[in-house]
Amino acid sequence: MILVKICGITNWPDAKAACDAGADMLGFNFYEKSLRRVSTVEAATMRAKLPSGVQAVGLFVNAKPAEIASLHAFVRFSAAQLHGDETPSIVSEVTRTVPVFKAFRVAADFQLSTLDKYHEAFAFLLDGVRAGQFGGTGASADWNVARRAVAAHRIILAGGLTPENVGAAIRAVRPYAVDVASGVESKPGKKDHVRLKGFIEEVRRTEEQLQQLEAPETGQPGPGEQTSLSASSPPKKTS
Repeated sequence: MILVKICGITNWPDAKAACDAGADMLGFNFYEKSLRRVSTVEAATMRAKLPSGVQAVGLFVNAKPAEIASLHAFVRFSAAQLHGDETPSIVSEVTRTVPVFKAFRVAADFQLSTLDKYHEAFAFLLDGVRAGQFGGTGASADWNVARRAVAAHRIILAGGLTPENVGAAIRAVRPYAVDVASGVESKPGKKDHVRLKGFIEEVRRTEEQLQQLEAPETGQPGPGEQTSLSASSPPKKTS
């Protein structure tokens, strides 16, 4: 199963719409410069209302591990998405508190060996590149790079995804999860519930098509083989 993460949730109506549409994860942005920033109290209030099957993810940019741990204790998010210039040692420290999604801005020249330095990260979120910004820009990640990364790592594909292109993205990359913010918004921080529902429906439609094509040939499960943050270890690297 390919997981769906709806990022940049700022209000309960949007959170509920995402849950009702079948989202697996909701992202709450704590970066002070983001147009989608939420307060600790707002995030905790929404987190308390989420169904048991929906996981909350806290998004941070160059935050101190102690700050992340403090917010985690209050909000109880299931993973921390680190979207800045965090070092492997910072990621390692944060993982003592909560699983980490380490985000990278990925163009065609991105070196996949970079990911190997962050061996304690639970997954890698690959986003688009726009100078001076840390995400939520609508710029697409390089799908060819992401496809190669899938062979050795859990990849959350982000950047420029929409209801119109997420099916093609999944077929090209076969990610562990897909992440969307601006692609289902009417304006920054406000979700378009029709587009949100359409995005998730397209993910499930594409996933079903792939399973029908692949299962008879390979005898293997469809894309996105692990669906919980409690999974013990990342996929093994291939030679």
